[in-house]
Amino acid sequence: MVTGTKIRVLVVDDSAIARNMIIKGLSEHPRIEVIGFAINTLDAKQKMERLKPDVVTMDVEMPGQSGIEFLKSYIPEHPVPVILVSSLNLKVFDALSAGAVDFVRKPEAQDDKAVFTAGLAQKVLIASMARVRTSARAAAPAAPAAVIPPLGGGGGLDRVVIGLGASTGGTEATLEVMKRLPADIPPMVIVQHMPKGFTQMYADRLNRLCKMEVREAKNGDELRRGLAYVAPADLQCRLVRIGDKYTISCTAGEKVSGHRPSVDAMFQSMAEVVRCKMVGIIMTGMGQDGAAGLLAMRKRGAYTIGQDKESCVVYGMPMVAHDIGAVCIQASCETISSVLLRHLQTLR
Repeated sequence: MVTGTKIRVLVVDDSAIARNMIIKGLSEHPRIEVIGFAINTLDAKQKMERLKPDVVTMDVEMPGQSGIEFLKSYIPEHPVPVILVSSLNLKVFDALSAGAVDFVRKPEAQDDKAVFTAGLAQKVLIASMARVRTSARAAAPAAPAAVIPPLGGGGGLDRVVIGLGASTGGTEATLEVMKRLPADIPPMVIVQHMPKGFTQMYADRLNRLCKMEVREAKNGDELRRGLAYVAPADLQCRLVRIGDKYTISCTAGEKVSGHRPSVDAMFQSMAEVVRCKMVGIIMTGMGQDGAAGLLAMRKRGAYTIGQDKESCVVYGMPMVAHDIGAVCIQASCETISSVLLRHLQTLR
């Protein structure tokens, strides 16, 4: 997309009501032009090839070929940014693994429409700058066949806390990291910007595909080795120290760095309260959430890893963190796990 021009969007949805709502909402944004709509994936393919949109919004469930099957067949050869417009549906994660860059939840009530269209417009702006990754998207991710040896005992590894933050493109990038880690990994806390209702499903997905146990965090959960926690949507997630133990605080509160949950809020709490070894990982996403918190962690002695530009869907959050000196080392989402494991071996 040429800077200064409007972002050209194609809307794909079999519901006339949903299409009209999306078209009207996006058309009101000064930087977006809706160039057409499609009622199914066959219609979408023909119009995408003819109209060459910058961004496509697409329903997941449609008659005939689903949005997921369409993405699997079309995106590897035609990498256009696609934003899913979905109800509360587990299939959204399959569509993300097939090549979509982000998703937004359909409104459930009339009063939510303005919030929905504003959120979708913001995601369109971000998607127009996204890098569509297709190399590992041909099939839905599966549990790795390779044996991942345990880290084993060692007093040092029992006193480590890991924080990971991500946004646009982060659901699949985080999975790339997590599925390469052993079952006895030190406790991890994950903040992924995600609509309300989806974080439980995302935690369940990670739990199925990864070696360690993964669950959605609840207020008061105690960190323990072999367990990763996904911060619940619409709550701020912070660490709390009680003696030599650490628990998770999940509470309502103001947005931090524009988000709730916020990577900055979680990283900053780690910098303030954790008295053992720390690792901070910042991954793909627009904006700067997490950069300041990661810098605070590094100043307290944490080992910090940033996702590199080449493997990011959006090189925003990791770029800001790198530019302000918060990152010890950069790595691709496919190699962050090996970088992390090599560092953990030094802490045994």
